[in-house]
Amino acid sequence: MTAPTSTTRELDGVRAVVTGGASGIGAAIVTAMLARGAAVTSLDRTPDGVPDGARAEVADVTDDAAVRAAVESAAAAMGGIDVVVNNAGIGAQGTVADNDDAEWLRVLDVNVLGTVRVTRAALPHLRASDRAAVVNTCSIAAWTGLPSRALYSASKGAVQALTLAMAADHVREGIRVNCVNPGTVDTPWVGRLLDAADDPVAERAALEARQPTGRLVSPEAVAHAVCYLASPLAEATTGAALAVDGGMHTLRVRPPAAS
Repeated sequence: MTAPTSTTRELDGVRAVVTGGASGIGAAIVTAMLARGAAVTSLDRTPDGVPDGARAEVADVTDDAAVRAAVESAAAAMGGIDVVVNNAGIGAQGTVADNDDAEWLRVLDVNVLGTVRVTRAALPHLRASDRAAVVNTCSIAAWTGLPSRALYSASKGAVQALTLAMAADHVREGIRVNCVNPGTVDTPWVGRLLDAADDPVAERAALEARQPTGRLVSPEAVAHAVCYLASPLAEATTGAALAVDGGMHTLRVRPPAAS
């Protein structure tokens, strides 16, 4: 199935910073924002893979000094920042017994504190914008209990709660804060999980089957949702979590009838 594209320019003139913009969902977000007229800076650990037309700042979201420097460089180059997309994140597998304290701290540092660091650094620029928005990439795991995802779910649950708190804190400043909650997205990380499975074909079929649409979510579908929340079209939307999960969170459909 070919992912739909947009021909509208609702982000004309918007200056955006996208973390994790060099691959997967982040690269799709950068591409979609560029197509809608935005000026975009990717903030990632590498410039390799950043879509053509975007600027690239190299920084690790676990390094506060590097984040602050990259955000200031992006703001100087683009003449300000209107939108921050906190997309950088890492996955984790296992129950509460399967990861040690160091791994818990590593994942929370990237997925939760990374969002804090980037938003904190960008706040002065967002406050100066008349179309300020923050969009955080959360997950179905913030809503739905998934097996062997204790650490990942905890981190994304924190991102969703943080989104609501930030929305309340900054609504009077004209800064909208929302998140997208994707289901299982067809990304390189998921591809690596499938490659490591005993039966990659069966594992992929299982992941597809648990989403009512019967297919994995495309990075482009997530990107379109992010673009909407970032755009002036969503001017009345703040403190929202937008499901992009093929119905996984809310639908309970019957199994297909036997043929």
